Amino acid sequence: MGRAFEYRKAAKMKRWGNMSRVFPKLAKAIEMAAKAGVPDPEMNSALRTAILNAKAENMPKTNIDAAIKRASGKDSASFAEVNFEGKGPHGVLIFVETATDNNTRTVANVKMYFNKTQGQVVPTGSLEFFFDRKAIFEFAKPAGMEIEDLELELIDAGLEEIEEEDGIVLVTADYKDFGTLNKAFEDMGIELTKAKLERIANNPQEFTEAQQEDIGKLIEKLEDDDDVQAVYTNIA
Repeated sequence: MGRAFEYRKAAKMKRWGNMSRVFPKLAKAIEMAAKAGVPDPEMNSALRTAILNAKAENMPKTNIDAAIKRASGKDSASFAEVNFEGKGPHGVLIFVETATDNNTRTVANVKMYFNKTQGQVVPTGSLEFFFDRKAIFEFAKPAGMEIEDLELELIDAGLEEIEEEDGIVLVTADYKDFGTLNKAFEDMGIELTKAKLERIANNPQEFTEAQQEDIGKLIEKLEDDDDVQAVYTNIA
């Protein structure tokens, strides 16, 4: 299959490992989306997307509703999106996305994780050009739909690549076209199972199994942190 499918396969390395880690991160994304707009998903496309991704991870409706309610509360936390770039064991490149209500704590923690695994945080922007930011959409292929016809329909909305595997369709586009494509799917009545912004290494590198074990220790430390929303690497 194409690069997007291969990347998705490689990125499974303990990413969003279990419910105790994934649900709080999904809830934070919902809170941020609800607070940035209105707490009604019908009127807030970012909130609709956050809820969609939460449902894709089997997050219970009670958890989703609780996150929306917290965003509307007087004492709700204000989260800031902060990114970190670093080099980990064996020279692996790592891009970390966080959402934090205490930047001092988050900076200290992320630097500590890198330092303890023979890595280092590098200045912001150092690795920006090693990753392409992409809009990723996934859905089950509707009966009778021809992929070639769908491709023609979506090109004007920004589609870059479309692939199908076992009845699952994966659409990739530039991150700037996320909103346009998301609306196109809504207008076409296509029910998405995932809609996310991801960073894909534009020059993935091979690492040995032993090296990946060392790298995995750093990734696990990062993903265990409540402030970390996503971790991307250049592992092929």
